[in-house]
Amino acid sequence: MQKTKVLKQKIHQQFYILLIVCFCFSCKNDKKETTELSNINKTIDVYDFETIEPLLYTDIDKTYIVNFWAMWCAPCVKELPYIEAYAKKHSEVEVLLVSMDFPKEIETKLKPFLKQNGITSKVVLLDDPDSNTWIDKIDPNWSGAIPFTIIFNNKERAFYERSFENLEDLENQVNKTIKN
Repeated sequence: MQKTKVLKQKIHQQFYILLIVCFCFSCKNDKKETTELSNINKTIDVYDFETIEPLLYTDIDKTYIVNFWAMWCAPCVKELPYIEAYAKKHSEVEVLLVSMDFPKEIETKLKPFLKQNGITSKVVLLDDPDSNTWIDKIDPNWSGAIPFTIIFNNKERAFYERSFENLEDLENQVNKTIKN
């Protein structure tokens, strides 16, 4: 009887130790994931056009996608997952999301929106009231409507004043642009 009681106590101890170990590893992974998500777009820089303009050109043979968007633009929000999926699938391509939202809403609306939607691409905010000047500098054919995307490398450049319908649509346009 005493042996049975001791054996049950050992089994209970081992069970509790196993439970504690599993709990510790589980918490550690959750903490890591939470930390990684909280570091996504931790800082969002606010630029005027003069500061953003150099990011729209390159001298190296690397492909860039620069997307002008806003949280209040339904077609912009709809295409963000496609751009994000493309960035994850093609790490050799640099993606920059240029938010046209209000600087005062970075902490209260923009960062929560990015976190909720799992956006990990680099985001900057363009705050330049002289849009009539800088829109023409980007592309004289751009009406100013968003979403607006520039796909470029050091040899080719294409402008898209429309939303991408799906990941395949975006991939086709990138391939078309950089293979010309």
